[in-house]
Amino acid sequence: MRKNRAMRHLIAVLVLDGLVPFDLGTPTQVFLSARDDDFRRLYDVRVCGPAPVRTEAGFTVVPEHGLEQLEVADTVIVPGIHRGGPVTDGTLPGDVREALVAAAARGARIVSICTGASVLAAAGLLDGRPAATHWAWADRIGGLYPRVAWDFDVLFVDDGNVLTSAGVGAGVDLCLHIIRRDHGAAVANRTARRCVVPPWRDGGQAQYIERPVPAANGAGTDSTRAWVLDRLAEPVTLEEMAGHARMSVRTFTRRFRDETGLSPRQWLLRQRVEHARILLESTDLAVDAVARRSGLGSATALRQHLHATIGVAPSAYRRTFRH
Repeated sequence: MRKNRAMRHLIAVLVLDGLVPFDLGTPTQVFLSARDDDFRRLYDVRVCGPAPVRTEAGFTVVPEHGLEQLEVADTVIVPGIHRGGPVTDGTLPGDVREALVAAAARGARIVSICTGASVLAAAGLLDGRPAATHWAWADRIGGLYPRVAWDFDVLFVDDGNVLTSAGVGAGVDLCLHIIRRDHGAAVANRTARRCVVPPWRDGGQAQYIERPVPAANGAGTDSTRAWVLDRLAEPVTLEEMAGHARMSVRTFTRRFRDETGLSPRQWLLRQRVEHARILLESTDLAVDAVARRSGLGSATALRQHLHATIGVAPSAYRRTFRH
């Protein structure tokens, strides 16, 4: 982020031929909706590109800015594309490649939405890194860029200064995550409300991948998940969750994974860590108290799980995000 508060964080959204329109609308809408306590915008978003681009929806986008925006942007975002060299043969126009590589080299944050990851991969920016993209493109993009550590199960991957998301709606998840990382949960949640979207979605792409639909029996795990969220500080067991849902443990675990993409224990741990983050940001509770209220038990456990999730200790996280 820029140190001068009078200078908003500059985001350059790079559009290329074959653009997915939804992926262009996502960062412009979400980041322009992010406001501080005085309702001032926190980001300056500029659409740029080497030339007018054709979209997959039958219209053309004429960017107001050229590639020079990548020379000054704090963050560069590449929306998805459905045609062109990055998704067909692994090639990228030389001027685009040079601009992206130069932006990354000077320290700009590099982000992709959906198949925009293929553009970053074609520029060599994902070699040896973990990255996400739409599950439906796994075979094609994974085959074109074998040096990338692809993860087709998650909604997004945060690898420090390079972040990638899965398809379409997952771009919203990633944009909100970036706002949360930059300004904390309160600003991200307020932005989500303005955009009428959930501030955080459970699970990964697994819950959206096409597969045979399990036979419906009129039961689901939604109500049990809501019941658990009201009891995060308590030692809720898998057997108790299954009992609340009136299912056997085996059936409950299978249905839970079908609906969320996670096992019940994985989901519960994630909710507890997220609740701990909110408490660290919004209260002055001691770390031990935060651990107890979030159900993690001890300060040691909280430190371990928070470090595994975002790579920092509770005290460091609080110093960064406490308002």
